Amino acid sequence: MKINRYFLFLLLVISTFSYSQQLDKNVLLTLDDEPVLVDEFLRVYHKNIEMVQDEDQKGKEAYLDLFVNYKLKTKEAFDQELDKNPEFQKELNTYKNQLSQNYLFQQEITEELIQEAYDRLTEEVNANHILIRVTPDATPKDTLIAYEKITEILQKARAGEDFETLARTYSEEPKAEERAGALGYFKGFGMVYPFENVAYNTKVGEVSDILRTQYGYHILKVNDRRPVPNEITVAHIMISTRNDVTDEEAKKRLDEILNRINQGEDFGDLAKQFSEDPGSKNNGGKLTRFGSGKLNSSEFETVAFALENPGDISQPVKTNFGWHIIKLIERHPIESLEEQREELLRRIKNTDRSKIVVKAVNDRIKQKYNFKKSETPLAFFNTFVTDSVLKRKWEFTEDHPKLKETIFEIGDVAYTFSDFASYIEKRQKSSRIFKQKELQLASYYDEFEEEKLNEFYKIHLEQENPEYANLITEYRDGLLIFELMQKNIWEPSKEDSLGLEKFYQSNKTNYKWNKRVKALMASTANADYAAQIQSLLENNKTEEEIKEALNSGEQTNVIFKYDLFELGNSVLPENFEFKEGVSKVYDIGSDDHTNSSQFIVFKVDEVFPETHKKLDEIRGKVMSDYQNHLEEQWMQELREKYNVKINKKAVKKLND
Repeated sequence: MKINRYFLFLLLVISTFSYSQQLDKNVLLTLDDEPVLVDEFLRVYHKNIEMVQDEDQKGKEAYLDLFVNYKLKTKEAFDQELDKNPEFQKELNTYKNQLSQNYLFQQEITEELIQEAYDRLTEEVNANHILIRVTPDATPKDTLIAYEKITEILQKARAGEDFETLARTYSEEPKAEERAGALGYFKGFGMVYPFENVAYNTKVGEVSDILRTQYGYHILKVNDRRPVPNEITVAHIMISTRNDVTDEEAKKRLDEILNRINQGEDFGDLAKQFSEDPGSKNNGGKLTRFGSGKLNSSEFETVAFALENPGDISQPVKTNFGWHIIKLIERHPIESLEEQREELLRRIKNTDRSKIVVKAVNDRIKQKYNFKKSETPLAFFNTFVTDSVLKRKWEFTEDHPKLKETIFEIGDVAYTFSDFASYIEKRQKSSRIFKQKELQLASYYDEFEEEKLNEFYKIHLEQENPEYANLITEYRDGLLIFELMQKNIWEPSKEDSLGLEKFYQSNKTNYKWNKRVKALMASTANADYAAQIQSLLENNKTEEEIKEALNSGEQTNVIFKYDLFELGNSVLPENFEFKEGVSKVYDIGSDDHTNSSQFIVFKVDEVFPETHKKLDEIRGKVMSDYQNHLEEQWMQELREKYNVKINKKAVKKLND
């Protein structure tokens, strides 16, 4: 028994010694015996060092003082329970939601999905389609009727009947008789994702299988595939055929303008004078860059993309808006995948492609945390919930024993049938209402399951992902320190007018005006004009009189500025004489932008000697200094309040 006790004691000593060695190596400091690790300091240091203005504090050992202040403020904020403030919690949770979504999506947006999106942005498809409408919540009977109709049309198309004729006859798309289902050219993200998939997976000349979207059942025929033309920037001059102007009159006016361009007149100048497109005329007719299929006029696009070289100008072209001549300004090369990666990620996340990502996210969470689900939860709710849910009026009363059972488990957290019933009662008030109760409840269940999966993931993400945890900690500490400073320094100082006055009086020597002059300054790029300005000022000519004498038309030879100029102001020459009257001409050298000389002349009305600045003149500056003073005193109090111990060995190794 004694031997056992001896070995237990020895084991404890060895363990304690081992832990002390580890602590000495990894702990930079303790704050009331709470360890702060070297890794945390280095992470904060490397992230924030560029924001440190004082060069003397940029070394690791020097920065340590700032870091200690940061940790002291954070601890004080928790001691004051600022983390329990509802507004703080709301803002932090909002940030967590946004950040966690980024982590959820970034892990599941696969390279395959990014590559697919990029490929489909560089190749476009031309297709016609036929639509038979049926809503997502249609009854089985209505769904079957629509499906049988589209099946019959597909059989006709594959039997060789003309697709456009079938579209005009049967399609329920608006303007089907006129357009024959023509979609023109489109590329990735141009259609809903299921439709896009079928279009890109159907060979040219073939008719697709039936697909269903939120609009109904479709079949489509692919007419062509081609590389996406480079985006272009063009300018145009338009003569409108509206306002009782005939086609012939508009075309004649445009021909006259085109003749003047061919004679050498500037396209942009003529656009400003004559174009009737209010959105572009003031910019010389220039339009925002666009790609194929982006404009409301295929006629305009066809002519614009046919222009080969920058500077080429088209012949007049007719559109629904009027007659145009078009000038190619630039062809923009298609960006590489890497150049578009961030934009592709954003578009995948914010479009219906995200459904693939959401499913992948949910499947991963289910697998990782051993998700278990009741076999038939909806069978119970289809009976338990009445049709009043379709009128947003269903009330949940807990009167069934099954409500206490588990509907699904995520990890060690169980959700009951009662939890889902409460969700239905709340969700019905703001959700889209379906025509059928079964579809409504199925939609609610999918939402409920996804919400709880995401909640569980977010809770555990901070424990499992160090990068995410660090970002949350930094944001949380930043919010807390802001609230702490607001409560303890900034707001009290604004109310402390006596303290501010006392601080100002004690530090008056820090707030001085240098010598100043109230003067009119004249600036010119010409030495002869400068001499004339000096002479005119000496003869008491006004600013307006001098401008009238020296400026002509669009030629501006002199610019004036009347202001209070202080010694040290970059505008004043180094050898400026502080005396009333008209100064000599100062040659201040060449302008860095134009390489032209600059000359200035002053007419000084009043000279002010060096003097103390009045508090009202610099209240903002004094307030800032006063707050810094209060913060220094307060930080000293915090250092006395909390026991800070620095691990000197760890500090010494920071620069190793």
